[in-house]
Amino acid sequence: MLAVFVNCAAIVVGSVIGLLFAKKIPQKINDAIQIACGLVSFVIGVQMAFKYQNVVYLALALILGGVVGTALDIDGKILKVGRFLERVFLKKPEAGASANDAASSNPSASTDSRASNDADALANQERAAEFSAGRLQKNFAYAFLNASVLFCVGAMAIVGSFKAGIEGDYSIIFLKSVLDGFIAIGFAAAMGVGTAFSALAIFVYQGALTMLSVFIQQYVSDALLSEITGSGGALIVLIGINLMGLKKIKTANYLPAVIFSALFVLCEPFVRGLFGL
Repeated sequence: MLAVFVNCAAIVVGSVIGLLFAKKIPQKINDAIQIACGLVSFVIGVQMAFKYQNVVYLALALILGGVVGTALDIDGKILKVGRFLERVFLKKPEAGASANDAASSNPSASTDSRASNDADALANQERAAEFSAGRLQKNFAYAFLNASVLFCVGAMAIVGSFKAGIEGDYSIIFLKSVLDGFIAIGFAAAMGVGTAFSALAIFVYQGALTMLSVFIQQYVSDALLSEITGSGGALIVLIGINLMGLKKIKTANYLPAVIFSALFVLCEPFVRGLFGL
């Protein structure tokens, strides 16, 4: 678990540096940093996406993953986790709380009125992450979501965790930590403090992979890593599109694509055997 702690620390330190840096620069420079981060994310994502070995698997994984993720509203649920962390650690009151308190103090307030207030509060929260003046507003939950996806997807997180758990080789995770730390500087400067809290997602995700590595190592092949890297790269491309202000995409709704990519590779031998291929 040492490597996991180092990776988390690198993200936190990078985020702190980014936040300190952002306070000393004008907004137009901050906007330029955000565009640059988006462009870097886009390039990294494209490079990863082209690691796929079977374009049919990639296409089906993204389509099915998008359908399942949208049906489950994964993006919305992760944003709720981000808002919860913001309320707990930054002591920020939940949006709409004062309105709800006012309604509860009025005996004549109806259930429909309270429901309307709740709906308005949620709508306001969603609008906080929308584009404003051609750029994304700084938003804790949105920064937490994008940084978590960026730092968790990819072969380095998987292979590095396996090597750390099975062989005690921390070299890949240490390299990933350096890269994540530098990326966190730009992300925190562009999107805010929510970037630092993505270290919690890294701790849970890579920690679980490290502890489970002995049991699942036998199922991990080069083909599986290639397909996971390909679909993960496509998700990072979406993050880049968001940061550059080209379009608002609910990136986390496509996270199941990574799982579908793995399932396709794992099921391929059984399908081939079933049809005698």
